[in-house]
Amino acid sequence: MFAALYAPEGTPPGVLAEVAREFSPRIDALTEREVVLDLSGLERLFGTARTIAEELRRTAADRNIRVRVAVAETRTTARLLVRHRAGLTVIEPGTEAASLASLPIGVLVELEPDDTAKSRRSADDSHRAKAEELGVVFRRWGVRTLGEVVALPSDEIAARLGQEGVAWQRLARGDDAAPLVPSAPEERFTQALDLEWPIEELEPLSFVLGRLLEPLSTHLERRDRGAAVLHLRLHLVKLDETTPEVHARSLQLPAPMRDARTLRTLALLDLESNPPPAPIDRVEIAVDPTPGRIVQYSLLTRALPTPERLSTLMARLHALMGETRCGSPALVETWKPEAFEMRGFAPRDADVVDRKAWALGPSAQHPSLSLRRFRLPIAARVRTRDGQPEYLAIDRRGLNGGGVESCAGPWRTSGGWWVDGASPHQSYSPDVGWDRDEWDVTVAGGTTYRMFRARDTDRWFVEGVVD
Repeated sequence: MFAALYAPEGTPPGVLAEVAREFSPRIDALTEREVVLDLSGLERLFGTARTIAEELRRTAADRNIRVRVAVAETRTTARLLVRHRAGLTVIEPGTEAASLASLPIGVLVELEPDDTAKSRRSADDSHRAKAEELGVVFRRWGVRTLGEVVALPSDEIAARLGQEGVAWQRLARGDDAAPLVPSAPEERFTQALDLEWPIEELEPLSFVLGRLLEPLSTHLERRDRGAAVLHLRLHLVKLDETTPEVHARSLQLPAPMRDARTLRTLALLDLESNPPPAPIDRVEIAVDPTPGRIVQYSLLTRALPTPERLSTLMARLHALMGETRCGSPALVETWKPEAFEMRGFAPRDADVVDRKAWALGPSAQHPSLSLRRFRLPIAARVRTRDGQPEYLAIDRRGLNGGGVESCAGPWRTSGGWWVDGASPHQSYSPDVGWDRDEWDVTVAGGTTYRMFRARDTDRWFVEGVVD
C-alpha cells in the first residue's frame, strides 16, 4: 500500500519529504510538491489506511502545509488521484481501475510510461512531446477517459502504437511499471567543537582536528564515501576591528580519501602556510562527499604510491617551497627555450605510457640521439675567430673543454621584449625576454655541446650535452 502527498505551490524545499520520513523510510521524493511513501507495516501502528492518511495530513498541518493525500495499492493510482482530487482519498484494493476510469486521458501526460526514478527526474522534453502526441492519437480514436483506454484490446494497441501504447494502458489501469526506488536522504558530513580556551598554536589544534576527523572518517567509511573537498572554518577571537570573524580554508583533494591522519596532516600543512591571524575558539570541519575509490592493481606494472601518501608529500613540499614551485612541468606556447609552467602533480598510468611508446615505434622507445639539458645553463669562456667559436673552457667537473673541431650555427632567437619589469632570474618563464645565438660545437675528444651567447650581455653558456 502506498500514499501520495501533493502540496501547493510555494512549499518550502524538503518539508514534504520530512513529513513523509516521519512515517516511513521508504519514500520517493518526486518533486518538492509531490512525495510517494510505502505504508507497508504501518497498519500495526496507526490502524486503517484512512487513519494513516489523516495522520499524514495532521502532521503536514503542524508545519503549516495543506496537502492532498491519496492512498492506494499502487503508486500510479495514488499519484493520479492525488493530482486531481482534493482532500483525502482512500482506494480499496482491487478497485484501482474503476477509481481511475472517470479521469480524462490528459492526466497521463503528467506521468511517463517508463515510470522509473531515473526517467522521471530526467524530464526529457522530447519524451513529453511524444507522450502528448500519443494522447492526440487516442483522442482521434474517440477515447476521452482512462476507462475507455483500459477497454481497448491490448494487442490492437500494440500493433498500432507499439510498446509505448501498451505502457500507457497499464498506467490507465493503475499498474506500476517498476518497484519503488527510495530516495536517499541528503547527508551532511560535518563536525564542530566549541573550545573552552582559545588556541593560538598549531600543535594543540592538531589534537582538536584529530578529535573531529575520527568520527567524520568513520561516517564516510560506513557510507562508502570519500572526501573530495575538505572545508575548515576557524572562528577567531575578535581582537580589534581588523580581525576577521572566520578563517576559512578549502582543500581540493586529488582523490577521494577518508583516512583521518592524512586529512589532519593536510589541514595542518595548509594552516602552516596560511596561519589564522588570531586565536581560535571554535572549529568546524565539513567535507564534500564523493563515491569511494575503487582500486584494481595490475600484476604486470609497478604500483604507484597511494593518493594519501602522495597528497601528504605534495602538501609538505608546498609548505616548504611554495605552491607555485611544486608540481609537474608543462609546455607553453612560446618559442623561448626551456619555458614551461607548473601544474598539479598527477602521475600517469604506466600502462598508458607504455602503449604510447609502442605506438610511436621503435625509434621512440630507443632514441639514437638526445640532448641532455642542464637545468641551469653553465657559464663558459669562449674564444672566437671570424665570429665562430674556436676554443671552449668550462669550469665544471665532468665537462671537458678544448679546441672546437666542428660547429654549426648560429641560430638566432629573441622574444619577450614587449614585457616590462620581467625578472631576469626566471629563465623558465615565458614572459621573460631573451635574445641569443645558439651553436652546436664538437670539441676535442668527441663531446658535442649545445651553447648560446646572450647578445644583451655578450656572455656564453653551455645549455646541454648531446648524448
